[in-house]
Amino acid sequence: MSGDLKNGHIVIVGASLAGLRAAEALREEGFAGELTMVGEERQLPYDRPPLSKQVLLGRVHAEDTGLPRRREVNATWKLGMRATGLDPIGKRVLLAGGEQLPFDRLLIATGTRARPWPNAEEAALDGVFTLRTSEDAARLAERLDAGPRRVLVIGAGFTGSEIASACRERGLEVTVAERGPAPLVGALGGAFGVLAAKLQLAHGVDLRCGVTVTALNGRDGRLTSAELSDGTRIEADIAVVALGAIRNTEWLAESGLAAGPRGVACDAGCRAFNMYGIVTDDVFVAGDVARFPHPLFEYQFLSLEHWGNAVTQAEVAAHNMINPGPLRRPHLTVPAFWSSQFGLNIKSVGVPTFSDQIVIAQGSLEKRRFVAAYGYRGRVTAAVSVNHAKWLEHYERLIETAAPFPPEQATVDRPASRTPVPSDVPDPKVLSHGPTVALTGHLPDRRLTLRHWGG
Repeated sequence: MSGDLKNGHIVIVGASLAGLRAAEALREEGFAGELTMVGEERQLPYDRPPLSKQVLLGRVHAEDTGLPRRREVNATWKLGMRATGLDPIGKRVLLAGGEQLPFDRLLIATGTRARPWPNAEEAALDGVFTLRTSEDAARLAERLDAGPRRVLVIGAGFTGSEIASACRERGLEVTVAERGPAPLVGALGGAFGVLAAKLQLAHGVDLRCGVTVTALNGRDGRLTSAELSDGTRIEADIAVVALGAIRNTEWLAESGLAAGPRGVACDAGCRAFNMYGIVTDDVFVAGDVARFPHPLFEYQFLSLEHWGNAVTQAEVAAHNMINPGPLRRPHLTVPAFWSSQFGLNIKSVGVPTFSDQIVIAQGSLEKRRFVAAYGYRGRVTAAVSVNHAKWLEHYERLIETAAPFPPEQATVDRPASRTPVPSDVPDPKVLSHGPTVALTGHLPDRRLTLRHWGG
């Protein structure tokens, strides 16, 4: 940025949680220059966690989930506009309408979108939904109000499980189809998944694990049923596709940045890497689209779709965008997330999938009020609480200090047994990709060339 770091033009692509909090932090820290916010959605920034909870339960309208403003950001808002390209040499962002935005600093905060049903014809059936945007939630809530005969939820991660929970709370018949052995396995491991499966069954969910949905059937353009890989058929007039998220990086394909299906790689200071592994100094990344190394987890690149991570990373990125090198700070916050489903309040600190063992450290599985601690190679790496969140700050300190696993026995709510068992997650130390793929998400045979736009 030429001249004073507190002036110039900053462009933020992505007008959601991370983008808004970064804009607020920039102004808070004295940035007095021009600020432009680019967002593909037409709405001002809103809160996404309520969409799969209160909105689907009919307690909150989707249009009432706007994010509160901490301060005025004095920005030029370009909403309903999609970024289609980045020229890192000319320092310009290209928008879908042909407009080019020059910048001195750029923050990429484009987040994720829902993974669609792979068959476009079946996905277009009336009654097939994904849940990511405010409009998605409003349309789905309206259909749930109408009282469908049965809702099929495809995928039992956190979003799918929360949708199933909301449907059961409404008294609707729900079938959940999950290709893994149990719900939440991808996020919390197989050991925790056993509890999650029992919970869904106890609440009347027709839970089908170890199966995939092979086809969605329709008549007169409306969903009528679904075929499963075990040969069974589910009659349903609503199907919610909850197969995870796709990171919005396609617009960066010709930018020369380390951007791919896994996100945009950046250093601990949120500066983006290019495809050669060289850190940039004027392009920053924050939120769900970012991949960053964390010293507590052996500097593996983490991609976190967590509300708290988006906020703290955006604040670090904003600080570093307008401060010289010696004053920059790293994004080292211990990851945390929460979920509400089937009457349980689930909260987590650390990275549960970065583990090889799990132990019930406090409380009781039977009473569904406990803290499970996760360990990797003899140190604490995560903790998950179920209706017992007040102790998480203690476990966060254990993670930060690489405390030995299993943790010392707590003085409160000592469990009957403290024998660790395998956490049943993919082995964190087995790299399934080489360095090029780790950084960019692409195989090394892709030509590593920078495109420079004319003009």
